[in-house]
Amino acid sequence: MATITKKELIDRIADATQAKRVVVKRIVQSFLDEIVSELASDNRLEFRDFGVFETRNRNARVAQNPKTLERVKVPSKRSVKFKMGRMMKEKLSTDSAVAKQA
Repeated sequence: MATITKKELIDRIADATQAKRVVVKRIVQSFLDEIVSELASDNRLEFRDFGVFETRNRNARVAQNPKTLERVKVPSKRSVKFKMGRMMKEKLSTDSAVAKQA
């Protein structure tokens, strides 16, 4: 599995659209900033066929350190949940079927 960085993604978009990398970088960063801002405001982001981002509150709980077996209180926190959309599900299921055949 390869890791694609934001820089590599920006380079690919700039090459595909023939736009300047500086402009693409500003647009991508603005897009990511808006996603973070909306999630921080407890808003749900829905991108049709791609997926949905939403925040969830995780309750406080008591966990256990596996090394020392000591009980540890874990405070409540907010997390982000992503649910895949139809197109992503289809693409991932067909890609994994092809990979298994190889």
